[in-house]
Amino acid sequence: MTTYETKQVVGWIGQTAYDTNGDEIGRVETIYEDDDGAGPEWFAISTTGTGGHVSFAPVQGATFDGGRLRLRWDNGIIRDAPRCPADGHLSPEEEARLYEYYGMDRSSATTDTSTPSTGRTDSGDDAMTRSEEELDVDTRSREAGRARLRKWVETEQVNVTVPVRREVARLVTEPITDSNIGKAMDGPEITDNEYDVVLTEEEVVVDKKVVPKERVRLEKDVVEEQRQVTEEVRKERIGFEDDASNARK
Repeated sequence: MTTYETKQVVGWIGQTAYDTNGDEIGRVETIYEDDDGAGPEWFAISTTGTGGHVSFAPVQGATFDGGRLRLRWDNGIIRDAPRCPADGHLSPEEEARLYEYYGMDRSSATTDTSTPSTGRTDSGDDAMTRSEEELDVDTRSREAGRARLRKWVETEQVNVTVPVRREVARLVTEPITDSNIGKAMDGPEITDNEYDVVLTEEEVVVDKKVVPKERVRLEKDVVEEQRQVTEEVRKERIGFEDDASNARK
């Protein structure tokens, strides 16, 4: 049995794990050690294409050569391993399920390289377990873009009609009456004379002032939409052969 030191295995965290056939399994998230101090025991791997599902695989039998971490288990076997919460510790019951699944003896942590005891091989039972993969789909938040407020100055022509007033001269004649004869006889009888009247008018005076009109801000709304997720899943099929009638179903 190969013995692994903790510092050696910890260095494999973050590595991409490959199965015995060289197929990618996923990224090693962390290492679980034996509670009895026997050393590193389980890889917790985020298996590729399963929506972030963490699968547990034995450390025993793993090799790291040429910058590639290879486990001695098939990718499908590791993906179908019993699911346990990746909370940093495996309970004795969870470990027992994993040991049984991988056909491992806990006392020695040794394994044979045959298919784990999942009911797919002849184990003395009279039934087989048919399993299939199901999609475990989740969502995560990521930056999709940015919105920003930007202010700039535009110049436009504004036409305003303004009423203005001006004075104009108007000639008025009035007859001589008892009430105005005194003023009419005042002064020389015959003479040249001028009289000026000041005429005024209003002119347009334009001034500008800055007036706040409105407040503008950005708010975010959540819009929900439906998206289709397409992924391949594997299903096991079970048939039977009847030797007596040489029939297969």
